[in-house]
Amino acid sequence: MDVKLPLDHEQIKALIPHRYPFLMVDRVTEMEDGTLIRGYKNVSGNEDFFNGHFPGRAIMPGVMILEALAQLGAILGFASSGNRYEDGFLYLFAGIDNVRFKRSVVPGDRLDLELKIVGGKRGIYKMECRASVDGQLACSADIMCAERQVSS
Repeated sequence: MDVKLPLDHEQIKALIPHRYPFLMVDRVTEMEDGTLIRGYKNVSGNEDFFNGHFPGRAIMPGVMILEALAQLGAILGFASSGNRYEDGFLYLFAGIDNVRFKRSVVPGDRLDLELKIVGGKRGIYKMECRASVDGQLACSADIMCAERQVSS
């Protein structure tokens, strides 16, 4: 698939099936030969999860940071393979290892996301992932995803 960078919100929605309030990537800024992708999420105080996490002290849930990283991986997968959600393809979590949270992410932050594919076979991919704010590491993880055709 021919992808011109940067990818904006609408272009991202054309690649992956996620929609409000669950779309966690606002822009893709870099992609290299199907192995590396960078993008970001602008964290707004209007995010639904801040209603309960935590009242009076809004902190982005760690699982939502991991979801943003996984969505970045799905964008890379769809953009690189040419497979489409409309044809029944999905990228699904297969595992998460070595997760570390180093810094809170709060409203007003720009969450910079980076993912590198470090291995893969038979439609299972291992990715090294990092999320940071202002150059400070917020989260690192090794994520595995499975590319699957679930229907057509």
